[in-house]
Amino acid sequence: MSGRRSERVSDLLQEEVSQIIQRELGDPRLTFVTVMRVEMSPDMRYGRAMVSVYGTEQEQDEALEALNHAAGYVRRLLAPRLRMRHIPEITFRLDRSAAHAESIARVLRDLEPELRAAAQAEATANAAAAAASAASSDDTGDDEHNERHTAEKETAR
Repeated sequence: MSGRRSERVSDLLQEEVSQIIQRELGDPRLTFVTVMRVEMSPDMRYGRAMVSVYGTEQEQDEALEALNHAAGYVRRLLAPRLRMRHIPEITFRLDRSAAHAESIARVLRDLEPELRAAAQAEATANAAAAAASAASSDDTGDDEHNERHTAEKETAR
């Protein structure tokens, strides 16, 4: 199957499954579920819906259990909405990328004062080194100038 068609079907399934979860399923365990993406098998007979669930580990496990229990019902509700010969069999998996991104952001926020202090110390050290280097080259430049001037005078005599 073409990659473009698979992508279109994935996008359509993501939208339709999201609407079904929000509007059709009355399970209270599914109140904070978001369908992040749907990955299709090459033959488009199977789809893996990656979902994010806001809540504790237990609430996430319960929501995933409820979704997988309702997968057949979701597939039946998809049939009239999709114009496909075979309606994909949907399985649900937790998408932990949002939680992972949040943990990385939290670590970076915690490290921010240290990173700023290190950057400031490095900038101060670089400025001091540059000033010392400039002072050193100025002295060297004067010595070279004096040596050349003295050599020119001796050559002129």
